[in-house]
Amino acid sequence: MTKSPLSLPSPHGGGEGQGEGRTHWSLVICHWSFTVATIGVLALQGDFREHREVIERLGAAAPEVRLPKDLEGLNGLIIPGGESTAIVRLMRTSNLLDPLRKMAADGFPMWGTCAGMILLAKRLDASGVPALEAMDIGVRRNAFGRQVDSFEADLHVSALGDPPYRAVFIRAPIIEDVGPAVEVLARLADGTPVAARQGRLLATAFHPELTPDHRFHWFFLQEIARQA
Repeated sequence: MTKSPLSLPSPHGGGEGQGEGRTHWSLVICHWSFTVATIGVLALQGDFREHREVIERLGAAAPEVRLPKDLEGLNGLIIPGGESTAIVRLMRTSNLLDPLRKMAADGFPMWGTCAGMILLAKRLDASGVPALEAMDIGVRRNAFGRQVDSFEADLHVSALGDPPYRAVFIRAPIIEDVGPAVEVLARLADGTPVAARQGRLLATAFHPELTPDHRFHWFFLQEIARQA
């Protein structure tokens, strides 16, 4: 299906004075429009609204998912940051845990950010609560300490190109080990993996929805467009 080209905004926003001294980028995707995509956002707890707003800004539909019926007609799902134990508890009470486990096991496109990465992981540290157990990664929760220890870092992500991606880490987990099918997409300066992909599963330890740089959202949408 041929659609009108979609021009994406600069990741550093279009406002005056934003992104000074940093390279701006623009992308035009020909023969495809993300308006044909519907990316659900798990809306049980956490910063789901911010993800929804970014996806809608990029031209795709982003319905909020709270019940099993909300999973119908989706091309992908974002599991946002928040409190992982609370999200797992709400998944159970909403009867979403089993359907999401099956979807992830069947290769349905999912992206977990921060707490969402914890929920996707097969292996957790002793403080973690197993959830979807879909991605062959080992994750440690709150790896950098409390919320006051939050920080930002420039990441070199070859899948996104230049400039470096400015990532926001808030009570962030880290990836401690990866299986052979997992591709590490980004590391901190000390080599710690903080973003990874396994097939149609994407995991980031940071919060892309809290920055004006939407390249990770675009990357997720592009992978949906290419593989779906």
